[in-house]
Amino acid sequence: MILFGLPALFSLPEHAHAEDPPIATVTVTAQKEPVVRKLDKTVHDVASMPRAANGTAQDVLQSTPEVSVTADGRIAVKGNDQVTVLVDGKPTATMSGEERAVALQTMSGADIASVEVITNPSAAYQANGGAIVNIVLKRNRRPGARAQVRASAADRGLWNAGWSGDMARKNFSVHGSLAYRRDGTQKWRRSAVDWHDPSGQEAGDGAGGEGGDGTRYSLQTSGVFVRRIVRSAALGIDYTLSDTDSVSFSARHNSRRSRPLLDTLNVAGSGTGETVYHRISEGPNEQSDDSASLAWTRQGGGKALKATVQRSRTTGLLDKSYRDVFVAPAYATAYSHGATRSARRLDQATLDWSRLAGSGTVHGQWGLGADLQDEVNDLHNYQASIDASTGMETPDPDTTNGYKVKTTLAAAYLTNRLRYGQWEALLGGRFERMELQVGSAQTTLRTGHWQAFNPSLHLEYALAGNAALTLGYRRSLQRPDPRDLNPFTTYVDAQNLSRGNPDLGPQRLASWEIGTTATAAQLSGSLGAFHRTSRATVVDARSNAGDVLVTSKQNGGLARSTGITGSLDWTPAAALRLGVDGSVYRIALSTPDAAALVHQHGASGYLNFRAAYSAGQDHVSLDAHVQASAITPLGRNGSTSNVNLTWKRALTGSLDLTVNASDLFDGSKRTYRTGTATFRQAGFDHFVARRVYLGFVQKIE
Repeated sequence: MILFGLPALFSLPEHAHAEDPPIATVTVTAQKEPVVRKLDKTVHDVASMPRAANGTAQDVLQSTPEVSVTADGRIAVKGNDQVTVLVDGKPTATMSGEERAVALQTMSGADIASVEVITNPSAAYQANGGAIVNIVLKRNRRPGARAQVRASAADRGLWNAGWSGDMARKNFSVHGSLAYRRDGTQKWRRSAVDWHDPSGQEAGDGAGGEGGDGTRYSLQTSGVFVRRIVRSAALGIDYTLSDTDSVSFSARHNSRRSRPLLDTLNVAGSGTGETVYHRISEGPNEQSDDSASLAWTRQGGGKALKATVQRSRTTGLLDKSYRDVFVAPAYATAYSHGATRSARRLDQATLDWSRLAGSGTVHGQWGLGADLQDEVNDLHNYQASIDASTGMETPDPDTTNGYKVKTTLAAAYLTNRLRYGQWEALLGGRFERMELQVGSAQTTLRTGHWQAFNPSLHLEYALAGNAALTLGYRRSLQRPDPRDLNPFTTYVDAQNLSRGNPDLGPQRLASWEIGTTATAAQLSGSLGAFHRTSRATVVDARSNAGDVLVTSKQNGGLARSTGITGSLDWTPAAALRLGVDGSVYRIALSTPDAAALVHQHGASGYLNFRAAYSAGQDHVSLDAHVQASAITPLGRNGSTSNVNLTWKRALTGSLDLTVNASDLFDGSKRTYRTGTATFRQAGFDHFVARRVYLGFVQKIE
């Protein structure tokens, strides 16, 4: 493997003449380290991960140490679920909000070169959350041309195929990829609610109970297999203008569509009777993502300057039309037409400058930068009842609406990396100013302003041998999700409505982490402790309207978590690698409910195990994950687990056979329960991730 950090080919210098003797070409080869720990982040090389070859970005993240990913796409880093996902170091419209989970589940894992895990981001990053996962895409700049064709298939008509290629000559390189996927997910859900009087007269013990006198309850169960058709394409171009200047351009497109047949059984009852009906819907649902970026870089003389402009956009259609088929009482079938259309556009311009500095025994590097972001979210909801005899539609004024959220962010940062003897420090500060505008087409935009100075600190002290002590700190703001700012009510399903809060402000997050790392001949490991706080925390504010859950958002919560983390990687032989990482932590939550704060305490944790073995033409890898149950605001989530196995066999020097088996023991079912002043809810979400894909990878050099 070519070591990309070193020049692989040494060419003639500018002042060389034609009569000078030729200079021999030198190729430097070495085994690239799978994990590189830096002062402020850990870099995991996943370019050759067997599971990535025909898997998704979610598969890659799920197999990455320190990262936990549930079957429905929820990400946590060392137990912290406030996570920002970047692509090539920048935010995109696709990796924000509810669309992120689907984007990760349909993005090709073969396009990913490495994953950077940043638990306490330095001030150079716009950390809209407590941690960052940065997905670095492949850009092969080695001279020559090469390509890769891959495909895999599973049961139920699921398959995918893709192509990627690179070409580099002198000062020019180009990378392209095309992919087509037919994937799918089986989803099972159950939700049971008991309604009760907050004055003291409760509604029975079990959610969805027997329905005795005075008891009001509702039960909702559903099962659906969501089949998606995914198309994606990418292009990247790099051009060297001179010895110091270069430009790069990249563009990506993804489109997804599905038409799920969703049959939800609804039961609503009390001591006086019960209503049973099926609510049936069948889409269609569509989403399209586009992004493009242009960057100019100048470096030389110990200085580097990079300017980047980027635009990304995602649009979506979620069809919410349905028909109600009644079982008891035997009413006539009722029809409704509805849809949610959304569009998000993110424009960004960044400028980053760095300069080597130092004198005597002190060495360092200054960093300075500016970040401008303009994000616009447009959402339109429509819901109308249909007269079965005439076909006329009567819009529901409560759930038919449209609104816009515009967020403008301006930030500047300064960092200084210092090295003195056994000490290394990265100091930083970031000033951010945010303007948030919310409103509808009929009303004036409401405007709010926030500004903050957020410091960061990273320290490392080298001990004897390959060991070190580390310390990290970061404070940041997390702005609200635009969907949570909707001033209107949105239809979700028969049991749920969503109502936004345009007065939401950002959460204020802070994180401390202290630890030690050590490396021996065959072992490397780390041990640390952390403390995280979240103030003005955005939490669910729940109420009911006619025995329908209405979920809104509000600031006012407080969250704290304290725990220990550890990891150990062991290479007992060249062909065998073993690794384990995990954390145990205690969570404290204070959540508003009715007129008082509810205080909760509980312990949780996670454990990841991985093993890889190579023998001749075969490579086998296994990763297993367990997430313990944990408290949530006014409730609790159950534990989940998954075990994944991958086998790759080299049939020829350029052709590989791959077998990916995901969630072997079907442990992705997650239970939950919630208790408030007006209701108790219990249920589960089961995203069936168990699947076996058989495929191949053909390399063309």
